[in-house]
Amino acid sequence: MQYGPDPNALYPNENIKSVCFIKNTVTRPNIIVGDYTYYSDPKGPERFEERVTHHYDFLGDKLIIGRFCAIGEGVEFIMNGANHRMGSVTTYPFNIFGHGWEKATPSLEELPFKGDTVVGNDVWFGQNVTVMPGVHIGDGAIVAASSVVTKDVPPYTIVGGNPARVIKKRFDDDLIAYLLELRWWDWPAKKIFENLDALCSGDLSKIRAIGK
Repeated sequence: MQYGPDPNALYPNENIKSVCFIKNTVTRPNIIVGDYTYYSDPKGPERFEERVTHHYDFLGDKLIIGRFCAIGEGVEFIMNGANHRMGSVTTYPFNIFGHGWEKATPSLEELPFKGDTVVGNDVWFGQNVTVMPGVHIGDGAIVAASSVVTKDVPPYTIVGGNPARVIKKRFDDDLIAYLLELRWWDWPAKKIFENLDALCSGDLSKIRAIGK
C-alpha cells in the first residue's frame, strides 16, 4: 500500500509540474532540505536554488530547511554574501569592480556575518517572502505573503509585514509545547498516513489524543 508520494520524486504529483520537492533539485552542498518540503512556481519550481541569493562557498553559511515546508512562488533567501562593510565611512564595495579599487578589499572579519539561515519543519511561506541572513524560523510558523523576515520567528507563530512582526500565536502555549514534543514530521510515512485525519482537523482534541 502507498502511504503518500515518494519523497525522492521530483514532482510529488506528476500531473502538477509547478510544484516540486526541493531536496531533489538541490546541487549546492550548503543547502540542506528535508523530505516533502516543496516549492511552488509555475515558471519552474526546479530552479529553487536561484531563489537562494548571494550564497558563496568561501563564507561557509548554510541554508537549512526542515521537512514538510510549503514555499510559495517568489520566496527569496538572501544569504550572508549580500552584506557590505558597515564599520567604515562608506559601505560601497569598491573592490569588486577592480581597476585598482581591489586594494580596498575587506577582510572577512570586517563583513557582517549572521550565520546559517535555519527553517524548521511544517513552515508555510506565502509568495514573495524575503528572508534575511541568519534568521531562524521555528516549526509550524506561517509567514504572510510579501513579508520581509529580519529576525527569528518563534514556533507556531504567524508573522507578516516589512519588517515581519508577530501577528498572533497559532495555538495556546500548552498545545505548542505538545506539538513540539510530538514532532509528527519525523514519523514514518505509515504513521502520518494513519493520522492524517487528526493532523488536518480543526478539532484540536484529536491531535491531543495522539499517543495517549
